Amino acid sequence: MSTFDGGRGARLGGEPALPRHPLGSTGLEVTALCVGTSPLASMKRLYGYDVPDERAVATVEAVFDSPIRFLDTSNGYGDDGSAERRIGAAIRARGGLPADVVLATKTDPDPETGSFDGARIRASFAESLERLGVDRVPLLYLHDPERISFAEGVAPGGPVEAMVALKESGAVDHIGVAGGPVDVLEQYLDTGAFDVVLSHNRYTLLDRSAQRLFEAARSRGIGVVNAAPYGGGMLAKGPDTQTKYGYGERDGRVADAARAMQAACRRHGVPLAAAALQFSLRAPFVDATVVGVSSPARVAETVAYATLDIPDGLWPELESVVPPAELWLG
Repeated sequence: MSTFDGGRGARLGGEPALPRHPLGSTGLEVTALCVGTSPLASMKRLYGYDVPDERAVATVEAVFDSPIRFLDTSNGYGDDGSAERRIGAAIRARGGLPADVVLATKTDPDPETGSFDGARIRASFAESLERLGVDRVPLLYLHDPERISFAEGVAPGGPVEAMVALKESGAVDHIGVAGGPVDVLEQYLDTGAFDVVLSHNRYTLLDRSAQRLFEAARSRGIGVVNAAPYGGGMLAKGPDTQTKYGYGERDGRVADAARAMQAACRRHGVPLAAAALQFSLRAPFVDATVVGVSSPARVAETVAYATLDIPDGLWPELESVVPPAELWLG
């Protein structure tokens, strides 16, 4: 029986310890688990449900009371930055951000004009600080740069130049690039500007698109953050409940593979979600895994899944039914 490979951990409030890992060469130390806050923005169009203010704030407070010491958000999560505003309310209620919590946010295009140039990067960052009620964040990402061309991204006066300037001025400690398509992220890492890379839905039980990206980043001392290990819910709720993978309809063979994995997990007495989470946590090239949560109960459940003993014999069974590479998101 085994859980994911660990490092140093701390036990808070009697809960299981979580390993802490260096985040690449940044000098930051983060817990292997990171809470993602896009569900707290109450984006019903994406997730199919609303999250009231009170529940969102209580969820962030539950994170502060848990062993998880890494929190991820974005300027663009929700109308008028609702996720950041709710995190800010929780920070105020706590009397300030707990000193050992690493808070990361992301820069996003102007919601009205779609502009994503250098001026927008600076404005996005300023908005985030105001909403969160903090003076600085240790990690700031360029978010979903696939929304513009790479030429626009690296142009004079563009977003990469502005991100680098924020770091050089001391406004942020480290900068990262966060997005989906692997080839786009590779282009941005090849600029040498970024300290951390985050990709979502592309290193899961069902999709290994990001593995080469993550391994290459790790070899260069770049921090690696893997988001959405449940593939947008299919690997948490099961393919018969959540038919979409990565927020879109996919080839039926993806759902078939998920059903086979679910059956294997049942034979071993393991929740599919626990296996999906620990698949990411046990990867030697992943520093932290981001899981979105929408309630205090989900915080505790995620910690429980991360620390559950999983029979070693389950992993080869899951590996035997991975969908072919042509079905991965890439």
